[in-house]
Amino acid sequence: MLTLIAHTTTSTDQTWGFFGAAGIIAVLAAYALLVIGAFFSALFSPASGGMKLVWIVFIVIAPFIGSLLWFMVGKRNAHEIAYR
Repeated sequence: MLTLIAHTTTSTDQTWGFFGAAGIIAVLAAYALLVIGAFFSALFSPASGGMKLVWIVFIVIAPFIGSLLWFMVGKRNAHEIAYR
């Protein structure tokens, strides 16, 4: 015999659902800001045209890794080369 059990949602389930959704939205917003910030930072950097293109393509192709590497390596190198 097959027995069906109805799942009832409690207020605790609804609260975790709200905070879970808010957390996901916050993480996605932070990710979007990281990628957009890296894109415009690379675009307006003092690097040469060719290097800007390479960094922008890298940020578009691999957004998370490209953005992190831009802020960790590329931005500093662009300023060092431009202001020698």
